[in-house]
Amino acid sequence: MTNNNSKRFAFISTCPEKWGGSEELWHGAAVHLARSGHKVCVFKTNVDYEHKRIKELVSLGCSVRDFINMRFPVPVRFVNRFLPYPYYYTEQKSRSVILVRDLKVFQPDLTVVSQGENFDGVWYAETLRKRGFPYALVSQKAVDHFWPLDFQRPVMKDVYKAAVKSFFVSNHNLKLTENQLGFSLLNTEVVRNPYQTKLEQPLAWTNGDGLNLACVARLWVMDKGQDILIKVLAREKWKARNIKVSFYGEGVNRDGLIDLAKAIGVNNVYFQGQTGDVISIWKENHALVLPSRNEGLPLVLVEAMMCGRPAIATNAGGIPEILEDGQTGFIASAATEDAFDNALERAWEHRHEWEEMGQKAARRIRELVPKDPSKTFADSLLNLAVAL
Repeated sequence: MTNNNSKRFAFISTCPEKWGGSEELWHGAAVHLARSGHKVCVFKTNVDYEHKRIKELVSLGCSVRDFINMRFPVPVRFVNRFLPYPYYYTEQKSRSVILVRDLKVFQPDLTVVSQGENFDGVWYAETLRKRGFPYALVSQKAVDHFWPLDFQRPVMKDVYKAAVKSFFVSNHNLKLTENQLGFSLLNTEVVRNPYQTKLEQPLAWTNGDGLNLACVARLWVMDKGQDILIKVLAREKWKARNIKVSFYGEGVNRDGLIDLAKAIGVNNVYFQGQTGDVISIWKENHALVLPSRNEGLPLVLVEAMMCGRPAIATNAGGIPEILEDGQTGFIASAATEDAFDNALERAWEHRHEWEEMGQKAARRIRELVPKDPSKTFADSLLNLAVAL
């Protein structure tokens, strides 16, 4: 498709893995833009050229560069042996030089820095700021207890002030970032992440004697807090109740969580591994249980509500922005064992209302989240590029 008014967009992803959930938004926007006749260039770490998302971009004519391969050649790095440390040709310097070189060739109208958190793409953005490339920032998460160090803040403040727009996936992340920077951001927008459950109507309710709960999250306790849930389930009252918890996902804490459950005698938890079939999860389970310590706006919560399932979750990130306590689910006041036990107990007491709550959740989430968040984001980026 050709377009006489086509624009050029570069996307920089800070995700260090081959693919992460934080990348779905920029990817979806890039696909929409490429299909509309705009030029797209992508910079990412650990590119797997066989991954379906990367293959889709390449099939649409997008250029995809791997930061791992963006290094000075060996003879240049050899010079480090003869230089004082401050003048070393580091990997960071090498990426900066090659990134700028490639962007000068591509000449983007707008570069989008997609951050897994709210500061991990600052170094890339600072390179863009110094070289005069217009850029927008996307933040997928902000952590209450993780503040930038004082010597880092001047650059972070400059980067956010110079951005043509800063996007956040929740109001919580926006306000926390402003608190951490110490000033109000002038040009911001809250965007939603794309989701997999393209249903016009919620699923039928799952019947059965017991209650099946699904904890759908990467097995990473620092953010997702699965250890909190397992320790709550070790309490005698939960051992005596007809309840089953299935963990869906993989991660570096899988073995540790399995051993924790065994050590404290929790026998009603099951580790189901990774699945891409979201619908099957909610056909088998009655509610989402999410004991997160840190969040942006979890896609699993959006998808569970789309399917007509209530949730028991913590007051983390943007969760309270879409989940209403006592109406569409139950919110623990904090990511602690006692607080989560309290929320789970309230949910248990109202378990006969879960089906009705799930119906409310399905209606509410369709009011809050657009049908195609990626297109909404792409349209915002295009409007920015046109206005520059």
